[in-house]
Amino acid sequence: MKPNSRKLLAIWLFFFSLLRFSIAHDISFEFQSFTFRNLTLLGDAYLRNGVIGLTRDLGVPTSSSGSLIYNNPITFLDPNSNSIASFSTKFSFSISNINPTSYGDGLTFFLSPDNQTLGSPGGYLGLVNSSQLTKNRFIAVEFDTKLDTHFNDLNENHVGLDIDCLNSIKTADPMIQGIDLKSGNSITAWIDYDNVKKILNVFLSFSDFQKPLSPVLSVEIDLSRFLTAFMFVGFSASTEGSTELHLIQNWSFHTSGFPPIRPFLKPHNVSVNSVTFPPPIPVSKSENNHHKRLALGFGIAGPAFFFVVLATFGYFTMKKWRGIKNQDGFKAEFVSRPRQFTFKELKAATRGFHSGRIIGRGAFGTVYKAFLFPSGTMAAYGKATDKTDVFSYGVVILEVACGKRPIEKEPSGQNMVNLVDWVWGCYSRGNIVEAADKRLNGEFNEEQMRKLLLVGLSCANPDSMERPSMRRVLQILNNEAEPMAVAKKKPSLTFSNSLPLSIEDIVSDCEEDDAFAEPKISIA
Repeated sequence: MKPNSRKLLAIWLFFFSLLRFSIAHDISFEFQSFTFRNLTLLGDAYLRNGVIGLTRDLGVPTSSSGSLIYNNPITFLDPNSNSIASFSTKFSFSISNINPTSYGDGLTFFLSPDNQTLGSPGGYLGLVNSSQLTKNRFIAVEFDTKLDTHFNDLNENHVGLDIDCLNSIKTADPMIQGIDLKSGNSITAWIDYDNVKKILNVFLSFSDFQKPLSPVLSVEIDLSRFLTAFMFVGFSASTEGSTELHLIQNWSFHTSGFPPIRPFLKPHNVSVNSVTFPPPIPVSKSENNHHKRLALGFGIAGPAFFFVVLATFGYFTMKKWRGIKNQDGFKAEFVSRPRQFTFKELKAATRGFHSGRIIGRGAFGTVYKAFLFPSGTMAAYGKATDKTDVFSYGVVILEVACGKRPIEKEPSGQNMVNLVDWVWGCYSRGNIVEAADKRLNGEFNEEQMRKLLLVGLSCANPDSMERPSMRRVLQILNNEAEPMAVAKKKPSLTFSNSLPLSIEDIVSDCEEDDAFAEPKISIA
């Protein structure tokens, strides 16, 4: 593949990823058993035989806390449409005690914008840092096994909904349904939030297959006030002076309300367990048909997009190949075909048939030395460099991002508009993002679009010395380097008029500089 083709591929892929990630999508994942991939363990959490332990496995009373967090942030709020995702999760856990008389404190399932802070042990359930109580931001369902009057607990066996603090909004006793949280048996929990009905339900069962008809806890609440655009999901648990063990055996999670496209995962985070599975809640036939139509649409759009990119590569490659072929043909024609010169050209080239230019006398007359350029006159000349490629790359960036040609007519007039000048004008007015393609309808990450347009302007700088290298451009697009500073006003070029003004001056310079001594033509 030609270098220009590779550059075009890079910009297409970057622009496509920009659009893709600017739109919220549903996500679904499932772990039938656990590995270290796709997961982060904090504190005393550990992995053993495919099961996650959240607190220390010791035979003596101890204080311990740990967390299990899914690596990738989940989209819960789409800022473009201001829509909130519904979600459901299913997991199996067990809480047991090596010493039955030593129990506490419990575990939680949580949503939080923070994936690095480890909570304190004891009644803080490994979720809340006791030294930063005002900075905690989370939504959690707690499975509490110890009565803590400080947090107004119901009893030593309850389920509660917590938001930003451990004083539960509402609690319930699962013993009403015969569920003892610290029995040591495997318990399956279903947590469902319906953003349309604004209700959160928690179901518990000793069976992994049958979801109960009635929830153990039901809370009517609008979580949109507490959800942010991206949040991490996971579990936490803690003990304080006890031998209680908290194990997570499997886990699935699903969001709904956005287009059901699974987001990209980083290659090193890909897990055989992170395969998309059907959501754990029943889906109606109409919803299923809707999902099928969406899947069919994306199945057609994907190959179509690939075909467009391939056709674009072919077009530019053929255009470049034809240009090289035509240039070679022109050179061959120029070299092989004799050319006629006017008397004026010959007189100027020999400095008026100056006697100093006589190199001999032949049978048909005097032979003079002359200096002739292809057109008979001196012209400004230049050489293409890597900075030329950078300029072309910048123009391509602006074409793709703005959806415009390099030169276009004004919509309301006949004047021609230069794309680079137009984008620079938007930047000078302090609103470069308005140059983005209107057909995108604003469905893109504004900061990423701003970066892309500024890279295009820096590459298209009229001053070649101010243009970045291609290495620097790729580093900026990959967030490995800071964007270059771009002048608010487009730089203007100044040209020196020190070139010789007459053909006589040119010939004089040629006599002093051997670099201009080719081609030599003898005139008899």
